[in-house]
Amino acid sequence: MSKTLVIIPHYNKLILLKECLYHLQQQSYDDFDVLVVDNGSEDGSSEYISKLSNSDNNFHCILLSDNTGFAYAVNKGLRYSIDNGYKYSILLNNDAYVEDDFVKELVATIRSRDNYFAVSSMMINYHDKDLIDSYGDNYSILGWSMQGHVGEEVDSINYNEYCFSACAGAAIYRNAILEKIGLFDENFFAYLEDIDISYRAKLYGYSIGACFTARCYHLGSATSGSKYNEFKVRTSARNNIYLIYKNMPFVQILINIFPLFVGMVIKQVFFSMKGFGLDYFFGVFDGFKTLGRIKANDFKNINPFEFVKIEIELIINAFKYVINFLKRHSK
Repeated sequence: MSKTLVIIPHYNKLILLKECLYHLQQQSYDDFDVLVVDNGSEDGSSEYISKLSNSDNNFHCILLSDNTGFAYAVNKGLRYSIDNGYKYSILLNNDAYVEDDFVKELVATIRSRDNYFAVSSMMINYHDKDLIDSYGDNYSILGWSMQGHVGEEVDSINYNEYCFSACAGAAIYRNAILEKIGLFDENFFAYLEDIDISYRAKLYGYSIGACFTARCYHLGSATSGSKYNEFKVRTSARNNIYLIYKNMPFVQILINIFPLFVGMVIKQVFFSMKGFGLDYFFGVFDGFKTLGRIKANDFKNINPFEFVKIEIELIINAFKYVINFLKRHSK
């Protein structure tokens, strides 16, 4: 049996899935299986996936009756991967088209360090293939997540590096560590759940890498429909409250309360200018209102030194965000 399972959470957009699967078939590395978790699609996807599953022993499917959200669908796939003895799980969006060495390079990189929980790929802007869409994700003391090296030239990055979080749109995870720290938090439904699980892994001393030779071309928001919309803004704002509450002990929240507040104010102004001010406001409100359903990490079992390392990284990432922002808007 293969040691790696590629998991594709899918909802409608069958044309995207077909293209995604086509590129997986061109891989130079063949020691992997594919699992599509269909989230209650209504465009003929389930019938197409079922036929593939019946005709190909390396292709599997899970058909859900309703749209349960990204986190739930991914967890179904990860649980299948773990229960069936796979060592690694690659999460791949249906709107990401991989290069021929994608799987081989991700597997080689995560194997290179036992401490790697996950390794993110280099996601390239499909519409401008000279520009990076995401090379790992970062999270800052302002409470902002950011796509690593977004908008920078693809050719400017020729090295692997560490990052704060693997982008679950195209990344590999080590199943043994997932069993230790738990799967994605389904309360998030969609957005920031990959930052949350990477944050949790870092609290327990694991590292996140990014592999520049594992490349894919990302359409971006092809399934959700747009870069900003009411659902995305409101859900992301709510989930950011969850993220902070779950991963920062009370003392750390107190230390960071001012930059976190400033970050929220800036976001409120930004989304108000985009026409989504009320959506952001009520997303934050929803986050505080529903905190009772969220369980924070057990901080007693975490080495205090890990909080210090993460705090330093959060500060550095705020400066990285500003520098990248200025670079992109000075062109």
